[in-house]
Amino acid sequence: MGKLDGKVALVTGASRGIGRAIAVLLAKEGAKVALNYHNDVTGAQSVADEIASFGGTAMLSQSDVSVSEEARAMVKKVVENWGRIDVLVNNAGITRDKSMRKLTDEDWVTVINTNLNSVYWCTSAAMPVMIEQKFGRIINLSSYVGQAGNFGQANYAASKGGIIAFTKTAAIELAKFNITVNALAPGFTLTDMLSKVSEVVQDQIKSKIPMGRFGLPEEMAKAVLFLAADADYITGQQINVNGGVFM
Repeated sequence: MGKLDGKVALVTGASRGIGRAIAVLLAKEGAKVALNYHNDVTGAQSVADEIASFGGTAMLSQSDVSVSEEARAMVKKVVENWGRIDVLVNNAGITRDKSMRKLTDEDWVTVINTNLNSVYWCTSAAMPVMIEQKFGRIINLSSYVGQAGNFGQANYAASKGGIIAFTKTAAIELAKFNITVNALAPGFTLTDMLSKVSEVVQDQIKSKIPMGRFGLPEEMAKAVLFLAADADYITGQQINVNGGVFM
């Protein structure tokens, strides 16, 4: 038996990277998993195929979660399809890295809408169902950058720091309904986002990480599984999975 047998999970930004690893692990533990993606249908389908290869259950859920109507319609569709929603993983995120002197209003708004506002859109849509069930596990993907800041990432840092603050408030409001809300704050992780950084800069980053290496998407997924399946008395917390780069 899996730790999440009979549960329904929705993972935003599930077509690659950390989102993909999370979706696959939750499915391996028995959850039916809705795979949200925006444009990368090929990537999302490959995740669904991987889940099907070990007998898991997945459905594709195309939506631009930065748009409130689309995000809420996506959650509604998952509930209509499977009758419930137990685990919501707000993972979708983008970067538009520039120093503040070069940052445009569009760069700011696009990142805030995708990274932060989507967390509210999806959570507020899932809340009524979870309240009725008297059960829910909401995990929001923040970042080390939301805790420490980072040059050229004012928009990204603000979005990820906002997620931590939102998580704490949502946890307070939803605790009485047996709904936990926690944030995961990954450090520098080997994803497509990091692969775009030059090797020289990657070496500089690694030199600041006590463990001397980048994290793996699968290591982030293990922490999400813990929060979804085993952390019944943990809420309003930020779990740092970062190799010691921020303590």
